[in-house]
Amino acid sequence: MDFGDVSLVALRVFREVAERGTLTAAAAALGYTQSAVSRQIASLERVAGTPVLDRRPGGVRLTAGGNVVLRRAIAVLDQIDAAGRELAGLPADGGSVRLGWFPSAGAVLVPRAVAELRRTHPAVRVTTREGTTPVLVRALRAGTVDLAVLGSVPPFRPPDSETPALRLKTLAERTLCLAVPAGHPLAGADVVDVADLRGQRWIAGPSGEDTLMGVWPGLDERPEIAHTARDWLAKLNLVAAGCGLTTLPASLVEAVPPGVRVVTVRGGPSERRRVVLARLPGPLSEPAALLAEALRRVATGVPDRADD
Repeated sequence: MDFGDVSLVALRVFREVAERGTLTAAAAALGYTQSAVSRQIASLERVAGTPVLDRRPGGVRLTAGGNVVLRRAIAVLDQIDAAGRELAGLPADGGSVRLGWFPSAGAVLVPRAVAELRRTHPAVRVTTREGTTPVLVRALRAGTVDLAVLGSVPPFRPPDSETPALRLKTLAERTLCLAVPAGHPLAGADVVDVADLRGQRWIAGPSGEDTLMGVWPGLDERPEIAHTARDWLAKLNLVAAGCGLTTLPASLVEAVPPGVRVVTVRGGPSERRRVVLARLPGPLSEPAALLAEALRRVATGVPDRADD
């Protein structure tokens, strides 16, 4: 069977599966039944003459053939979507950029970078979406975002092992801080010793992600998790309410709510966190390059030339 017989519906379903990581999640996003998604993937594999997905208990992974199909499908679907916008009298896609970002980047970095780009290049349209690192990496590879701002922790490994390797640029590397209630005994000092963190109650990320996210790394005890929350602002408001302690990237210090004190921890290994900009290899579109530069400037505190 000729691959030219492939349907656009099958390509769209395949791209959704590649981004979501499971047939179930893709079906929910598309409003299809899982069996309908399976039929579209099966029809794509018949036309391709090779499996495009490696089905595993935790989800799916693209095969070598699947990577080829996805790369070409992205180009085809982008052109079809651009034609639809042009026929509808909407601006061409060349003036837009799609950005994904991990949760804490939405507090300061992303809003300021988007605002700067709107000021310097108001014709560029930016759309953004929040997500976890696995979700954003899949979205990059599926072509549904152009850039992704990711958080990275030691030992700073690549976010996935797929090929081609993602292009990674460190936007900032900062220390990890500790958020404590303003009335807490530790709140009176700017620097606390790591030994003082023994026996504390912690506010951490929910199970299924990283249950220790929010707990100071390397504690020599089993931490008491008093509360779990996915959203960083929820964690900080729980801190403000006196419910426990949580870790905080230094980039969020200026965004803490009233009732929270931020302190530095002394002793133990030096804890660092990176903010990384990820993209697929190859040339960037002009809008994506402009947004990448705005992110770099905000992350490093470099003023725009217009302000020099």
